[in-house]
Amino acid sequence: MVGQIPPEGVTMEPLCTELPAGSLLWRCHEARYGVGQYNPRTAHEHFKGSRFDSTEKDPYPYLYAALDPVTALAEVLLRSVEFDERAAVRQVPWAQASRYLLSAVRTVSDVTLVDLTSAEGLAAVWQDDWLVTSMEYAQTRYWVRLIRANSRETQGLCWTSKRCMPRKALQFFGDRCPEPLFASRPEECYRLDSATGLAEVNRLLGPLRAVISEPEF
Repeated sequence: MVGQIPPEGVTMEPLCTELPAGSLLWRCHEARYGVGQYNPRTAHEHFKGSRFDSTEKDPYPYLYAALDPVTALAEVLLRSVEFDERAAVRQVPWAQASRYLLSAVRTVSDVTLVDLTSAEGLAAVWQDDWLVTSMEYAQTRYWVRLIRANSRETQGLCWTSKRCMPRKALQFFGDRCPEPLFASRPEECYRLDSATGLAEVNRLLGPLRAVISEPEF
């Protein structure tokens, strides 16, 4: 909620959802990271970074994922990508996409996530759809810090993807999740710098009218 100041003297009671062991998750991640490897880098409190990254005010490793491959791709590759005026297709440069993998991996433990996928779930953390759609990431990062401080037993977040509505995006708090949380090997993996991987990813992105440019392999 734009300009919202947290209420004082009131206990936040987030709504939660359980993600069971054996859930198949999809990740679009840089090749230098393993499929179940958390990102240890904190974002600046005010600049750059993503929606729910940790900051120095509350440093913790984190990992973004989705329940389907299209959402995982959209969350990473379609940020601020405009439709071409002639072709009406969103063109993602191969040079940008080629450093990523699209991987599917199963959880091996149950986790408890704060549910931000409904009006009720957002209201429970004193927010509305602003929290999951705003580009004011410094403020959304502040709010996840507030949520963590008021729900110390939760192990991550679940919300509606802005770039692939109404599907779900997830984040896991590395300092609270069981170890291991993920299987040691991915069940599927596509390299976006290979012809085979690129063809599969472009097939998935097609219904979103998006395409990664194809180099000569």
